[in-house]
Amino acid sequence: MTLVTLPEPIAAYFAAEHQPERLARCFMPQAILRDDGHTYTGVDAIKAFMAEASAKYSATSVPFALEREDSFQIVRAKVTGNFPGSPIDLSYRFRLERGLIASLEITA
Repeated sequence: MTLVTLPEPIAAYFAAEHQPERLARCFMPQAILRDDGHTYTGVDAIKAFMAEASAKYSATSVPFALEREDSFQIVRAKVTGNFPGSPIDLSYRFRLERGLIASLEITA
C-alpha cells in the first residue's frame, strides 16, 4: 500500500487518532464531523465522539490515496479495528480553513 503526503492538518488528524486532546487541536472551534449517520458540531462534541470511538473500536487508519474535489481534500484509508467488516476502506472528506479542519465527513 502506497503512503501519501497529506496536508498538515490532515496528517496531524491521522497521527493523533487515539489521542482525543491532540485530535481536538486539528479542528476549528465550530467544526462539523459527520460519521455513521451522526453529526457532531464543535470541538468538544468531536473530541467526545473520537474518544468513545477510539476506546470502543481501537481502529487504526492508514491513508493510501488523496484527491482534491472543489474545496475538499478526500483521503481514502484502510481502517482496521474491533468492528464488523474490519478491515474496510473509508473516505474522509475534509474541508480546511486557515490551517484547521472545518468539516469532515467519513463514509464507506
